[in-house]
Amino acid sequence: MIQDILIPFLLVGLAELGDKTQLAVLVLSTKTTKYVSLLAGVMLAFVLTDGLAIFLGNFIANRIPMEYVRIGAGILFIIFGLTTLLNRAEDDDGGHYELKSPFMSGFGLILVSEMGDKTQLAAALFATQYDPLLVFIGVVFALLILSSMAIYVGKILMERINKRTISTAAGILFIVIGASFFL
Repeated sequence: MIQDILIPFLLVGLAELGDKTQLAVLVLSTKTTKYVSLLAGVMLAFVLTDGLAIFLGNFIANRIPMEYVRIGAGILFIIFGLTTLLNRAEDDDGGHYELKSPFMSGFGLILVSEMGDKTQLAAALFATQYDPLLVFIGVVFALLILSSMAIYVGKILMERINKRTISTAAGILFIVIGASFFL
C-alpha cells in the first residue's frame, strides 16, 4: 500500500524537478505577491490534469490530439513571454508589476502545458499498476511540494534581483519554452 503512494511520489517528483511547468510556476511567482492564490491555481490545474489522467487513463489522450494540445501550450507560453517583455518597463525598482489574477494565470498556464506531459502520462501508467487513489495522492503531494518550492524561490529572487532583469529573463524563458513545443 505504501508503495502505491511512494513510487509515484518519488518518480513524478524527480521527473517534474526542473520541468517546464515548475519553471513556469517559478516565473509566475516573481510577478505576484499573492502566492497562495497562485499555488491554488497551479494545484487545481495539476489536480485536474493528473487526476483525469489517473482516473481516465488514456481516454483523454485518445480523444484530444496531443498535437493540438502541444500547439496550444506553445502559443500560451509565447503569449506569456511577450506580455512579460512588454510589461517590463513597469518593472523598475520603483514600480511593481502584479498579475491581474495569479490564480487564473497559474491555472491556465499549467492546465494547458501539463496536458500530455511526461509526468501526466507517468501518473496514468502508475494508475494501471497501483491503486489509482493512492497514486493520485502521491502525485499531487509531489507536485504540491515542488510547486511550493518554486514559488518560494521566485519570492526570494524578487527580493534580491532587479525586477526588470527578472522580467527580461522570464519573458525570454517563456518564449523559449513556448517555442520548444513546436520542435
